[in-house]
Amino acid sequence: MVLSKTAGSWLSSLGQLMSVLAIFVIVLLLAWLTTRFLAGYQQGQMRNQNLKIIETLRLTANNYIQIIEAGDVYLVIAVSKDHVEKLAEISKEQLEISTTDAAETKMDMGESFRDILDKVKHHLPKK
Repeated sequence: MVLSKTAGSWLSSLGQLMSVLAIFVIVLLLAWLTTRFLAGYQQGQMRNQNLKIIETLRLTANNYIQIIEAGDVYLVIAVSKDHVEKLAEISKEQLEISTTDAAETKMDMGESFRDILDKVKHHLPKK
C-alpha cells in the first residue's frame, strides 16, 4: 500500500512537470509567432517609403549623424534623444557610396579575426 501511494505521488509530480513544460513551450511558441508577425508588419510599413537612411555615424550613446535620402535630396541630420536637426543638404555627387558587397566585407572581417585569433593562440602559454 505504501508503494502505490509513492508511485501515485511520483506520477502526479511527473504530470505536473510535463504540464509546466508544455505551458512553457506554448509561451515560447507564442512569443516567436508574435515576433514574426511584428517583423512582417514593420517591413510592410517600411516598404514603398520615400525616405532611406544612407549612412549613420554614432557620436555618443544617444547622438547620431545620419545621411538621409528624401526623394532626390540628400540631407545630413543630427539625431539626439529629444531632438532632430538639419545640418546640411548635399548633392549626390558629394557622396562616396561604397560599392563593396556585404559578403566581401564579412569575409574580410572574418579573415582578420582569424589572424588575430592565431596571434593570440601563439602567445598563450602551452600546457
